[in-house]
Amino acid sequence: MRTSRIYVGFFKASVLFVFWLTKHTVDSTPTVVTAEYGGSVEVPCQYDLKFRDNTKYWCKGIVYELCKIVVRGGQASDRASISDDKEAGVFTVTMTSLRKSDDDVYWCVISSPGRNTHTRVRLVISQTGITPTDTTPTNSSLIQGRGEVSWWETLRWIIFIFMLCCLLSTHIIVWRMKAAQKPQQPKQSQYENIYE
Repeated sequence: MRTSRIYVGFFKASVLFVFWLTKHTVDSTPTVVTAEYGGSVEVPCQYDLKFRDNTKYWCKGIVYELCKIVVRGGQASDRASISDDKEAGVFTVTMTSLRKSDDDVYWCVISSPGRNTHTRVRLVISQTGITPTDTTPTNSSLIQGRGEVSWWETLRWIIFIFMLCCLLSTHIIVWRMKAAQKPQQPKQSQYENIYE
C-alpha cells in the first residue's frame, strides 16, 4: 500500500514538472535586441489581454528565478521605464543612456497567480549603431541570443528526463514487489517416490 502511494506521488510530481516546463510565455517579443552604446532602446513585450491589469516588470539576469528587477510598471528608474498599452496588449520597456554593463539577458514579466508569465530577451550593446530587432516569437526556445544555448533551460530538460527515469524505475519496483507478494504454490517434484 505504501509503495503505491509513493508511485502516485512520483506521478503527480512528474505531471506538475511537465506543466512547469511548458509554462506560458509572453506572446510575441523579440528574442534579441541590439542598441548603440550611449543611445536608447525600446523593447515591446506583447501579452494576452487577460493580463491587462496585472503588474508588468523588466528583470535582468541570465536565470529568471534569480533576476534583478530593473523597473516595474507605473514606476520609473533613473534610466528605465515601462509604458503599457492595455488595449493593444503590449507593454514597452524603454532604456536610455545605455552602457556596456547593460549588455545582458532581460525578462519581460507579467505578475500572475502561481507562476509569473515571462519571456527572455537578449540585449546587445554595440558601438556601431542600432540594428533591426529580431521579432521572431519565442516559446521557451533552447537557442537563445547569439546562438547561445541557455544552460538553465537545458538543465530543466535534464531534470525532466531524470524524473521520468525515476517514475519508470518506481513503476518497475512496484510491479516487482506486487509480483513477489503473490502466494507461490510449492512445486511438486517430477519424481514422486514410487515406493510409498
